[in-house]
Amino acid sequence: MKNKITTSKVLLAVMLMFGIMFTSCEKNEGVDEPIINNEEDTESVLDFGATIQRDFMGRIVDASSSPLDNVNITIGNKTAITDANGVFIISNASVKEKQAFITAEKPGFFKGMRSVVPTQGANSIRIMLIAENLAGTVASGIPSDVTLSNGAKVSFDGNFKDDNGNAYTGNVDVYMYHLETSNPAIDDVMPGNLLAQNANEEERVLVSLGMLNVELRGDSGQELNIADGSVAQIELPINPAQSSVAPSTIPLWHFDEVAGHWIEDGQATLVGNKYIGDVPHFSWWNWDAPFPAIVLCVNVKDASNIALSNVKIELVENNFNSGRFDYTNGSGQICGYVPLNETLTLNAYDSCGTLIHSTNIGPFSVDTDYDVVLSSITAAVISGNLVNCTNTNVTNGYASIIYGNEFASAPVTNGSFSFGTIPCASLTGFSLEGVDYDTFQTTTVIPYNIANSNIGNIIACNTVTEFITIQVDNEPIQYFLSNIIANSFNVNSNSISADNDNGDTVLIGGTTTALGTYPFSGTPYIGIELNNLNIPSSSTTIQTTITNFGTAGQYMDMTMSGTYVDFVSGNTRTLLVSVHVIRDN
Repeated sequence: MKNKITTSKVLLAVMLMFGIMFTSCEKNEGVDEPIINNEEDTESVLDFGATIQRDFMGRIVDASSSPLDNVNITIGNKTAITDANGVFIISNASVKEKQAFITAEKPGFFKGMRSVVPTQGANSIRIMLIAENLAGTVASGIPSDVTLSNGAKVSFDGNFKDDNGNAYTGNVDVYMYHLETSNPAIDDVMPGNLLAQNANEEERVLVSLGMLNVELRGDSGQELNIADGSVAQIELPINPAQSSVAPSTIPLWHFDEVAGHWIEDGQATLVGNKYIGDVPHFSWWNWDAPFPAIVLCVNVKDASNIALSNVKIELVENNFNSGRFDYTNGSGQICGYVPLNETLTLNAYDSCGTLIHSTNIGPFSVDTDYDVVLSSITAAVISGNLVNCTNTNVTNGYASIIYGNEFASAPVTNGSFSFGTIPCASLTGFSLEGVDYDTFQTTTVIPYNIANSNIGNIIACNTVTEFITIQVDNEPIQYFLSNIIANSFNVNSNSISADNDNGDTVLIGGTTTALGTYPFSGTPYIGIELNNLNIPSSSTTIQTTITNFGTAGQYMDMTMSGTYVDFVSGNTRTLLVSVHVIRDN
């Protein structure tokens, strides 16, 4: 069996090996240990290094990729709850150098569990929760089967126990989920990161032929498991693409919900197109071939050495044309376990899904930091500043962008945020939302043009439905929140006015309503007037980009930026204006 698995390693690795590679990096306390017969046999002995503090930011979604709110997240000694975007932020969590264990729990869903190699900066976490599926109900004392539509089956001998170890009599609800290796979301669903401890207590990385999760509940909803001394037989159909290389027997592994990794626990035999094996308890079970591993950190930068966040990176073993992928974190980094002494192909994609870079890397015999410079790429750096309802910088929040089909988020540091991403020709616009995580107040979603490097100052305050912000050089920001009037009487005119608390009135207007970028003067143009700006009609580089121009009752969105020569002082000054106002007519 050993030789069979070894010669099949490369073929099998394409199916799942790289799901463990791409995690940029929450409930250790309060997590129930799985009920097992010989708990001492599954105790983790792997060394993940010293305890460190790291920051995390993530998003939890359901099977349709829709965000899930009110999900309880735990990482190390810290907890959080997801907001309406499915986003959570946890700072300074105590984790290990080579493993951070994250749990995500919400009633009605199987528990999500992710293990990652934590990196510097904000580690990006993505977890997909699967709704609990009642596959069938059986009665205690009677041998019975529960089968899923794809042929996955569990056979019970009828003996069950509760979480206190007492014999249980009554009906048993069986919740079951088969995670197939062909599932494109397998990396977001599976627990852990395919790191494992084998029967010899050695660290291994796994190649999976399928996973099964089973949860048992009694008549009162209490958690149950198989009785001591009993076993259940599980049957799992394999992916047809793996049938030609599937070994005749393969190790079984269960997921340790305390240690956060897989532990070898028995074996399964291939019968037809199914693996069949006996298990003494239920949690997640995995049919896997194990291989030695190292930690690889990939750092992705553009031609100007700017870290690229939210870049899709794929790793493929050289003999194959498919692999596993994930996205770089806010620091442009991905860390995880990869096979020892294997040559890999690294592919990078832009936000349209176009391959923009491909190179061979490895083999690696020790833990490695590897820099990938996309020399033909210049990043689009999107930056801005987020304030709260009192116009002070948000200190615990985030900004999120939707660019094409991609959702990315970046933490806010003393108000400021920044994304470095790869633009693509067919996507000129993106939507941005700023969130004050302390108050869960938002800016609402604002459209922008990808060419805008600085979107200016935006306000996360639910009571502020429209605003204009103006900043000259590094002077305090001027906020205009009252008496806002925004009109357009035809396609050749737009006119906006607003007042601030000092009694000043700003006027913004021009001779076009079309989306695009326009100068301060000329035809067409968009200009601004405010008594303390002193902007001449010439000697200026100020440009205005209209990113949204709705009908009456909808939003008008613009940004203005550039330099001008103050006609009073003669000094060159920098202007940055953000406009998010509701059109009156």
